[in-house]
Amino acid sequence: MALLKHFLFTTIIIALVTCYGTLQEEDPPATSIYVDDGGTFMSLINILSYLGATSHSLKVVNVNDFGAKGNGCADDTEAFNKAWEVVCSSGEAILVVPEENYVLRPIRFSGPCKPNIAVQISGTLKASDDPSEYSEDSRHWLVFDSIQKLFVHGGGTINGNGNIWWQNSCKRNKKRPCKDAPTALTFYNCEDLVVENLTIEDGQQIQVSFQDSLNVKVSGLNVTAPEDSPNTDGIHVTNTQNIQISSSVIGTGDDCISIVHGSRNVEAIDITCGPGHGISIGSLGAGKSKEFVSGVIVNRAKISGTKNGVRIKTWQGGSGSARNIQFQNIEMDNVTNPIIINQNYCDKKKKPCKKGKSAVQIKNVLYQNITGTSATDIAVKFDCSENFPCQEIVMQNIDLQCERVDDDAKALCENVEVSYLGHVNPRCNSERETMESGDLPLPHEKIHDMYDL
Repeated sequence: MALLKHFLFTTIIIALVTCYGTLQEEDPPATSIYVDDGGTFMSLINILSYLGATSHSLKVVNVNDFGAKGNGCADDTEAFNKAWEVVCSSGEAILVVPEENYVLRPIRFSGPCKPNIAVQISGTLKASDDPSEYSEDSRHWLVFDSIQKLFVHGGGTINGNGNIWWQNSCKRNKKRPCKDAPTALTFYNCEDLVVENLTIEDGQQIQVSFQDSLNVKVSGLNVTAPEDSPNTDGIHVTNTQNIQISSSVIGTGDDCISIVHGSRNVEAIDITCGPGHGISIGSLGAGKSKEFVSGVIVNRAKISGTKNGVRIKTWQGGSGSARNIQFQNIEMDNVTNPIIINQNYCDKKKKPCKKGKSAVQIKNVLYQNITGTSATDIAVKFDCSENFPCQEIVMQNIDLQCERVDDDAKALCENVEVSYLGHVNPRCNSERETMESGDLPLPHEKIHDMYDL
């Protein structure tokens, strides 16, 4: 019996080795699909698995074969356009950007395409810094538009070359008119999208935006811009459903993550944030608009040196709701406003806004397991509407201390219904406060099985 087992084991090993060797002999292009990153075999398997393709059917399209120079000086936009046309019309194809430096004018990678497309960015894409080249679309640089089942990855860098835009911003130079600048990278109207292992830096304004999209997985992004760069939100989510952002490091001049109208089932996990303005829901309700966000989970975040920690921000006079939200397992380090709801947001600095009769309703929010330090003595601030007070706010296991050891952390609370579970410091002291209860419902059922790409 032992001899038989040994014979079967040996036979299986020989068969596996023979099979692997045959694959290597029959499909040599497979080893060149992931360019010069040392992870060829596993990366190829990931691509094939995601696309549902085989190594025989996968078409490899290299931008250099269409005239891209990659020398950091020449304009390579047309070469990228030509390569994209081939990829889009082929399906089961991968667009390869090698480890070189490519300069691009605004470019839109448009669909609809045949399904199953990968874009491997191993090199650096750098934006043109000539504003006149953005005359046709002043709001975007790189756009992936209306594509289903798209996989964007590669370990490369997307550089928005934003310095010229920041210099001309009214926030830097008060004499200049306030104008919008381009978003560095936009995914618009995409479905079943995976974006991973990229660096996005120095975007002209927003670094990367997911807009009007469905079923999105984002991981391993490194998103950076200088702390004083204006309006440079890291990851912006608008009207997008079922999106997971994980294992990413974000430090910019504005929100690390901003989640705005129409977004639902948004999950941010293992996020490192700072510098910047923290992780924000909103703003919502600007210009008396009716806007909605629901089903947001922020879990396991480290937020350091930011102006805000976790924030919900809505304009006076708006309507709609922000509800079913969880902020949990978060570490704060020297954050100016660690926990903040501002239902009376107003950006007028010289005189206060008139209070509106309506407001975006904020309801069903859980703050759980949040610890660390506040840069000011106000560690918790709930500034809610008198007509539409914040409802069903639950704080559980909160311990926020002042960065200055001689100060005690405080909570400022207006028009909020708040309940406590476990140790909570600091606590509100308001008329609408609901004291500790042992039988409180969680704000909402945990989002699970969101999607399976």
